Amino acid sequence: MKAWVVSADMGYGHQRAIYPLRSVAEEGIIVVGNNDSAPASEKKLWRRMLIIYEFLSRTRSIPVIGKPIFNILDTFLHIPSFYPIRDLSDKTFQVNLLDSSIKKGLCSGMLEKIKTKPLPVVTSFYAPAVAADKYGQNKIYCIICDADLNRVWVAKEPWESRIIYFAPCGKAAQRLRAYGVPEERIFLTGFPLPQELLGGRDLSILKADLGQRLHYLDPKGRFKQLNIKNVEYFLDEENYRFSSNRKLTIMYGVGGAGAQKEIGGQIAKSLRKKIQAGELRLILSAGIKANVKEYFDKVKAEIAPQSEDISIIYSDNLNDYFRSFNEMIRETDILWTKPSELSFYSGLGLPVIMTPAIGSQEIFNQRWLIETGAGIKQLDPEYADQWLFDFLNSGRLAEAAWAGFLKVRKLGTYKMMDIIETGKMTDDSSPVLR
Repeated sequence: MKAWVVSADMGYGHQRAIYPLRSVAEEGIIVVGNNDSAPASEKKLWRRMLIIYEFLSRTRSIPVIGKPIFNILDTFLHIPSFYPIRDLSDKTFQVNLLDSSIKKGLCSGMLEKIKTKPLPVVTSFYAPAVAADKYGQNKIYCIICDADLNRVWVAKEPWESRIIYFAPCGKAAQRLRAYGVPEERIFLTGFPLPQELLGGRDLSILKADLGQRLHYLDPKGRFKQLNIKNVEYFLDEENYRFSSNRKLTIMYGVGGAGAQKEIGGQIAKSLRKKIQAGELRLILSAGIKANVKEYFDKVKAEIAPQSEDISIIYSDNLNDYFRSFNEMIRETDILWTKPSELSFYSGLGLPVIMTPAIGSQEIFNQRWLIETGAGIKQLDPEYADQWLFDFLNSGRLAEAAWAGFLKVRKLGTYKMMDIIETGKMTDDSSPVLR
């Protein structure tokens, strides 16, 4: 099976969502505005959009003026309140602006590329989906990357559109219906998680990793007292038998714009004594931003320059970064990050400590994580050495990991491939195998 697999260089979320589908990508993943088929004018437009997006994402932390400037971006991406449930299918300013931009050449390089072979189009960004639909592509699949979404993800006349949507959660599916997308073009698949973290449809790798992680998240055994039968039933007794010899591991992840890197520094300084004593390991995920890596390098040099218990994930390209990230996430016990697309990694049995939300979609991701029980808002990171270990000793973080594993859909990658190939997906009776 092959398809045109399309993403956009607008933060990590859209490219992280498409990464698990790279095996079916005809001629590799197409990044709109950054591929051989795109004219120079389109590449320039996308670069300008990325610069503005990253600038506005970082400005929120600037005292006094930061929040008003950031509100410019947030207004454009604003998601209306969910209740009261109502018809939201009327086109908006953003929808009309996107339509105008497509007429002026936005996504033109991608459109030329997909004309060469009659294959399905799978994209994790709204503009390529809407553009392909507008110009007559028949099989278009659009991956929603957040728990809720703006009206711009849906065509001007959604009832006439051919776009099929992959929703990561029930809230996103409900919102698509409110925007006028017919029920038969919405599949509740879950977010596409990397296959190397799942181990197949039976989740063999995930279950083995989570079985060991729960011991690190439950040092006093309080979670175990209440849940041992459940855990052994869903994970298998052998996976839950403690056999690991690593240390409690925390990963702090920075988003694509490089915002909130300073929180990583605060965490490291707060946990300094425990890192130096060899009691825990801290992974600082810098992504592909050299300036973020340089900042984390300075943090490491200040705290434990020779220690392997503080490490940095960095690459100059996204594929290598995602590969390294996925390797390290298997050894991670606590994921500390903003409520971005990584919120759905809670399905791997990872408790998510959430930094303050940046933007409308992250506010909805935050709410969704709290509703599932898999996410916890961070307290003051300067005192992480105190409150974080209170959460550990009470079993709260183990409970969050278990809630994510039970409640968050994990088989999105496989379900998407099934739908692209056969037009349908199957549901398992097990609450875990979803």
